[in-house]
Formats: sequence, C-alpha cells, structure tokens
Amino acid sequence: MSQNTFRKKLKSGNKPKSSGSGKTIFSWIEEKLDVTKILGEGVPVQLVPPVGFIVMLALIYIWSNHRAENMVRKIEKAQQEVEDLRADVTTLEAEYMLSSMQSELAKKVESQGIIELEQPPIKIEVKK
Repeated sequence: MSQNTFRKKLKSGNKPKSSGSGKTIFSWIEEKLDVTKILGEGVPVQLVPPVGFIVMLALIYIWSNHRAENMVRKIEKAQQEVEDLRADVTTLEAEYMLSSMQSELAKKVESQGIIELEQPPIKIEVKK
C-alpha cells in the first residue's frame, strides 16, 4: 500500500499554490486565529459530531425561547383586549341600568305628553 505523501510535503514547507489574489477568507482567518496552536495540525474529525450536536441543541434552545417570548407577547395583548372589552361592557351595562330607571323613562316620554302617575295603580276585581 502506498503512503500519503501530501502531508509530508506540507510539513516540509512545500505550500500549495493558490490561484487568484493569494489570500482567501479562510487563509485570513487561519492567520488571525492561529488554530494550529490549539488543535495541532488540523481539526480532529472525531469532535465534529458532538460539536454539531451541541450547536443543534443551542439552535433549538434559541428557537424555543424566541417562540415562547412571542407567545407571551400574544397572550399579554389578548389579556389587554379582554380587559378593554370588559370595561366597555361594564360601562354599557351601567348606562342601560340608568336609562331603564323610572325617573329617566318619565323624562324621556314627557315630550310626548305622557305623564308619570303619582298614585299607585288600582287593582280592579270582577265578581262572578
């Protein structure tokens, strides 16, 4: 079986030539962060699945919090609307009760010539 000579070439200083301007975003990041001090020669492949799983859990956690906050906002808005409607109903009920009082009705029908009786009505009994 033949050996991998690519890594040996990179270790010995034979860097592959890049096309274009020579600097890519990844080479710039590699220069600035200097990942080789932390990870050695490269990213260990055995760490990719656990890190990916942790990233996925973090994204689910963020999405869950965002959705919960939106739901709380909707609930608070609905509660405020219910309180406003309850206040409106209470006001309307109070106005209705006031307008159905005998003294208020007498004031309304006075313009039509109907007057309020000052004596209570008499009960008429018919004998058989």
